[in-house]
Order: sequence, then C-alpha cells, then structure tokens
Amino acid sequence: MGLRIHFVVDPHGWCCMGLIVFVWLYNFFLIPKIVLFPHYEEGHIPGILIIIFYGISIFCLVALVRASIADPGRLPENPKIPHGEREFWELCNKCNLMRPKRSHHCSRCGHCVRRMDHHCPWINNCVGEDNHWLFLQLCFYTELLTCYALMFSFCHYYYFLPLKKRNLDLFVVRHELAIMRLAAFMGITLLVGITGLFYTQLIGIITQGWLKTIQHGKENSFQQMLLGQLDIHMQKNEVGPLPHAVYINGY
Repeated sequence: MGLRIHFVVDPHGWCCMGLIVFVWLYNFFLIPKIVLFPHYEEGHIPGILIIIFYGISIFCLVALVRASIADPGRLPENPKIPHGEREFWELCNKCNLMRPKRSHHCSRCGHCVRRMDHHCPWINNCVGEDNHWLFLQLCFYTELLTCYALMFSFCHYYYFLPLKKRNLDLFVVRHELAIMRLAAFMGITLLVGITGLFYTQLIGIITQGWLKTIQHGKENSFQQMLLGQLDIHMQKNEVGPLPHAVYINGY
C-alpha cells in the first residue's frame, strides 16, 4: 500500500508528540545505561536481550513517524464521484465539499477524512481509512516496548543479582532510584493508556466485521440472539426498539 506524506500544522499536536518522543528517548538511553549494559557486563543477561530492546525501540519510533506523517484519507478539493455512487455521498456543511457518507470533518486538521476514527494529538494526525493500520501497529509496538522496559526495571531490583561494579561518579548511578521511579511511572501510565486504547480499537474492528457478516446474510442464531437481547434492553430503558435495518443490513 502506497503512503502519501501528510503534515498537520498544529502547535498543540507538536507538544503532545514531543512529549512522546521525550519518553522514548528517556527510556532508550537510560534503561540500557542503568540496567541492561551493567547486568550484561556481569554475566546476568545475554546480549540478545539488549539487541531485542533496541530493535523494538527502533520499530516503535518508525511506527510513530509513519503514523504521524501518513495521509489518513484526506479527500481532495474536487473529488471525482464514481458513477452510480452519488447517493452514497453528501455535502459537508463545514468545507462545502462532497464526501462519502462515512467521512468526517476534522476541525483541527481542517478537512474531511474518509472513515475517520478520531484525531489523535499524540501523533499529531487524524486516524482514518489509510493510516488506521499504522496507528494499530504503533499501539502494538508501544505496548510491547513498555512491557519489556517495565519487566527489566522490575528484574533489576527484585530478580537479578546485585551489581558488584558501580561507578558512583556517574550522574545516572548516583540518582538511579529517582530515574527508575520516573521511568516506571511513565511506563505504567503509558501502558494503561495504550492498553485501553488498543482494546477499544480491536473491539471496534471486531464489531464492524461482525456487522458486515450480518449484512451479507451470514448471521447465525447466536448473533440473532445477541441482537434480540440488545433490542429488549433498549426497550426496557425506553431508548426504543432496535431499528429493523440492523437485522437486515447490519446497520
């Protein structure tokens, strides 16, 4: 899949993305300096674990850059509407351009995006049809790197043998406890946030695929039972019955 370069001029987004880069740099340099290399030199861990850490870190940074500069599915100023699909297009009341009905106008970027999920300030970009997979890739690598760093931080204090050679002249060694506490705080905060975001994204993808299955007439009795229970729940809460189109088209 070819990717188009896309930049968003937004100081708020730059600050958020800068914070993410700071967290990455903090762990990229300090975790190996305090934990990995000292334990490797004393024979507590194999060198392959250090290579894996740097490999995941590079993958995470590359995923961040790609997700932030990839075109999310921005609609051109004069889109060509395919013949016979005009009924599936509508006029945006903000930019006065024709767009597919599942598109959304991003007020921060100032244009419509096909199948826009949300605008993410942490990558300073929208998440849409063309870069959604890159956003999920970034979430996966961030989750993996955070778990890896937290695991070594825990093992450094509670599992590995104490280090025999410690150069107290180094700043990072003298202030090791404060540095590692800050790294653990950032790691846990990032892990909780990314886990919740990754979970909601996967649930959305699974739900969308399930509705498409229903739309193509491949539903089974279990799916129909779930729809029936949802219909009953909505009526009990005075929301109203589930639209009949859900049973027919999956929408």
